[in-house]
Amino acid sequence: VQLVESGGGLVHTGGSLTLSCAASGFYFDDYAIGWFRQAPGKEREGVACITTSDGAPFYADSVKGRFTIFVERGKNTVVLRMNSLQNEDTDVYYCGRFRDDFCPTGWITTRRLDSWGQGTQVTVSA
Repeated sequence: VQLVESGGGLVHTGGSLTLSCAASGFYFDDYAIGWFRQAPGKEREGVACITTSDGAPFYADSVKGRFTIFVERGKNTVVLRMNSLQNEDTDVYYCGRFRDDFCPTGWITTRRLDSWGQGTQVTVSA
């Protein structure tokens, strides 16, 4: 199993970034994929989750209306498009594979994940 994130960087408040998670080593449609973020000294928290087989998205309340998660078909890639970025969105962002083929109840925690990428830093500055 391999998950490789890309697309992080520095952006001004109100700006946009697009993160990508390239998956390999497993059958893509058999697992839900999520984006999580973590600040130093804090727990990793869910941002968005997607059922890869049908593209059904789920979002944390803090990002609804600003972030969009979708699947790039044929590339086994899950994309997180982030708009209207705020200072509080500054974190290391990780993609993770769920043990399930759907976004489970309580997906926003890390209990149901079994694999992670290496993370990518997102920094939002004024």
